[in-house]
Amino acid sequence: MSDYDLERYLTVRAAYGASLGPDGRLAFLLDATGVAQVYTLDEPGAWPVQRTFYDEPVSFVSYAPERPEMVFGMDDGGNERMQLFRLDADGTITELTGMPEAKHRWGGWSSDGERFAFASNRRDESVFDIYVQDRDAVGEEAELVFEGDGWLSVNGWHPGDESLLLREAYSNFDQDVYVLDLETGERRHLTPHDGDIRYSSVQWGPDGEWLYLVTDDGTETLYLARMDPESGEVERLRSGGEWNVDGVAVDDETGTVVYSRNVDGYTDLTLGELTEDGISELPMPELPGNVAGGVSFGPDGDRFALSSSGRRHNTNVSVVDLTALRQVADDDAALAGDPDGAATRWTRASTAGIPSEQFVEPELVRYESFDGREIPAFFSLPDTVPEGGAPVIVDIHGGPESQRRPSFSGLRQYFLAEGYALFEPNVRGSSGYGREYTHLDDVEKRMDSVTDIKYGVEWLAESDAVDPDRVVAKGGSYGGFMVLAALTEYPQLWAAGVDVVGIANFVTFLENTGSWRRELREAEYGSLEDDREFLESISPTNNIEAIEAPLFVLHGANDPRVPVGEAEQIVERAREQGVPVRKLIFEDEGHGISKLDNRIEAYTEVVDFLDEHV
Repeated sequence: MSDYDLERYLTVRAAYGASLGPDGRLAFLLDATGVAQVYTLDEPGAWPVQRTFYDEPVSFVSYAPERPEMVFGMDDGGNERMQLFRLDADGTITELTGMPEAKHRWGGWSSDGERFAFASNRRDESVFDIYVQDRDAVGEEAELVFEGDGWLSVNGWHPGDESLLLREAYSNFDQDVYVLDLETGERRHLTPHDGDIRYSSVQWGPDGEWLYLVTDDGTETLYLARMDPESGEVERLRSGGEWNVDGVAVDDETGTVVYSRNVDGYTDLTLGELTEDGISELPMPELPGNVAGGVSFGPDGDRFALSSSGRRHNTNVSVVDLTALRQVADDDAALAGDPDGAATRWTRASTAGIPSEQFVEPELVRYESFDGREIPAFFSLPDTVPEGGAPVIVDIHGGPESQRRPSFSGLRQYFLAEGYALFEPNVRGSSGYGREYTHLDDVEKRMDSVTDIKYGVEWLAESDAVDPDRVVAKGGSYGGFMVLAALTEYPQLWAAGVDVVGIANFVTFLENTGSWRRELREAEYGSLEDDREFLESISPTNNIEAIEAPLFVLHGANDPRVPVGEAEQIVERAREQGVPVRKLIFEDEGHGISKLDNRIEAYTEVVDFLDEHV
């Protein structure tokens, strides 16, 4: 049993989402109050100054390039209709958008900080238009600069501020890139193509001479490339080999570049400087943990901030001193300099007094599924395994175009401290393992991924460390569907199930999800027009007669992605079968349980439920 209760584990803090300001300060998000708010720091390890004081979590913060002011975003009760606010140096907050029925997606500051851009569905809920707004304008004073007809985003301003870089998504695997001339309103299409091609992390390089991005261009894995902003011609810069390059950040002033490879879920970072021929690499210092991202360059290009995390490291922000790194790179005396000394951890997000050495690192394993394919998974055991084996939670990620990575989770560490084992499979359909693997669960192959879960449980049963009679299925969003499908398809395997904001019926889900995202989701799951009969056939609500295991269902009433009706119908159908069911709906939450008080209530009840049935 743990020395610390559940609340202590849930109050382990996270600092992330950093932005470096022109005054040298670091702005970031920290959940010290129970929801993420904006804080600033003047120097590493100093006491952070809280700058926002809301009951709702702040979703991002971005410093202006030339003023000590910032923009942040926040929705209401998890409804994802984000509004934008300006926070001045004196603490004054101005609501910039003031249209609570619309979504606003941040698109960045102009180079002088006089204007900013964003995408919004103000005109038509199902599509996103592009707006430019003066920093001191509010509400309807924003200028509509382009009317869209789909899922448009702003990826940044040209360094000369004369145009915007736009990206349009048709699915998670198919996008296009455009340049919008702000004077003429002309949108130039850079990426006409056949088939599915991904274009992500697209951004301007110095002087707007090149665009830098991650793409697959029909290849098995994503690679780092640059694109001619006139012709759209793509030149490969770095291959990820058998792994994806999954992100890049470029400072358009200095040409400093940071890109990451996703190596079996772990982050491998490379730092360099752009040259005419490509990239000249610099030594990359070590960071706490093994999952990192969210790079933000300082205005002078002499440093950058990023967040990192690991199973034994809660999320914190470090700042890398590029001047010190260049000195290391220039030192010919057997590299006498220390690259690790160039990285400084600025934030000290609390572990709630729990010693980090008590946190458990997972083992990366692989097991064989029904067709001989190897399925990767993270497997963690508690310090003490009882005779007969430990109960195990099979924790299934959402997406499905996502991936379980070894970042920090206080809840997972609590379960391990309480004697549970954890098994976290990246079943077929997960991202991070190449194009073919990601498409192995498309539409009619959907249930093959559920079969992967079955084979994972059978692999666990062969271990003396696990009790095969005490196996729990747990997952959120699409992972919630996987829980429900596993319980209805393979009822004999499970002692209990925990469904968090999960899909219970694909038809009602697609009919009721936010209109702005329906087309994107149909691209993955199948369309209501063409695949309705199949979607009905695999929906857990229509196979509920097979369920045997007790079920706990968590949901947010304001969820725009998987509406709360999904929870209501699966609970009703399961109860009709005589299955023990607990339901907990939070009126002030959306797609997930984000507020600390709600998380404590929710997972205290989940723990009680598992104590009773497992």
